[in-house]
Amino acid sequence: MAVEVEVYTRNLDIADNLKDYITKKASKLDRYLNEIEHVRIDISYIKSARSAKDRNVAQITVRGHRALLRVEERGDDITAAFDTAIDKMQRQLDRFKGKHFHGRGDGRSASDVVLVPQETDGEDVQVVARHKTFDLIPMNEAEALEQMKLLGHDNFFIFFNIDTNSINVLYHRRDGTYGLIEPKIG
Repeated sequence: MAVEVEVYTRNLDIADNLKDYITKKASKLDRYLNEIEHVRIDISYIKSARSAKDRNVAQITVRGHRALLRVEERGDDITAAFDTAIDKMQRQLDRFKGKHFHGRGDGRSASDVVLVPQETDGEDVQVVARHKTFDLIPMNEAEALEQMKLLGHDNFFIFFNIDTNSINVLYHRRDGTYGLIEPKIG
């Protein structure tokens, strides 16, 4: 299966030979995980970064049948930032593959570990500043917890729970535990 690689740039133009280098290295990521279907690479230059060493940013997002992984690296040279990001992605893919194909730890589901979420009163009314859409990948609670950690989402993660056939929200609580919101109509 051929991996679809897309390279996007922001605030800079890259030479064709650098784009070919990036595409060639990214297309080899399916060696680490066969189910990879799409690789998106975002290369950007952030002029307002505090340090000159953090101005070039390389972000790699990998999508597969049941995988969604993302890494970001910064550097003073775009090639160095990309090389560091691709190495980091390879390690994440190895870790993801190991967890999915070689066992899952103690075998408890996330609902066994998660405490019941506290309800909040909806007195604060805020204006919605941004709308975002994304594809939901069907998974169970343990896989959602793992994806949340792999993506670096510190606060929450939305997923389609294959066990309950509903959309759930997994979130990180202040006390270090995780909460699970299971919406019900009624």
